[in-house]
Amino acid sequence: MLGTLMLIAVPTLLFRLLGALGVRRFTTWRVSVLHGLAVMLVFTASAHFVPSALGPMPGHHDLVAMVPPFVPFPRLAVYATGVLELLGAAGLVREATRPAAGLGLAVLFVLMLPANVHAAVEGVPFNGEPATPLWFRIPEQVLFIAVALWAWLPARGRRTTGPDAVPAPAPGARA
Repeated sequence: MLGTLMLIAVPTLLFRLLGALGVRRFTTWRVSVLHGLAVMLVFTASAHFVPSALGPMPGHHDLVAMVPPFVPFPRLAVYATGVLELLGAAGLVREATRPAAGLGLAVLFVLMLPANVHAAVEGVPFNGEPATPLWFRIPEQVLFIAVALWAWLPARGRRTTGPDAVPAPAPGARA
């Protein structure tokens, strides 16, 4: 149940530790968290393409079972969302594409919410494990949406050095 959250939390802490050790890219919590989300998305997206019961993560068949009955072509929907998750992960790691990736991922997470509700209500298991309860799935999905929206929002405090640098406005120019 906590696996997906650990897929964000552990990389985030590792990225932030790298920042503390002098890696400029990870000197802020925001960039570290967004890279942590990107790591999580690579793992969760891979589940869209592998057979179920291949490892500790759910696979394609498990994810197809999550799709509510009103969604047409559930197998195609699972493949499509996997591709979108990979594209979103790639977009999060570049400052130039981060806002678009954040907004796109927020929309994707909202659109995937019915699948999470369906899986919890219907008791859809992953790799034979009990279904994740709704009381956990909804806040988890809200967290993903919030982090994605954080990527969409402009960064506070313009940086003038490092890979995520934003040039300061010229004197007298409007910011």
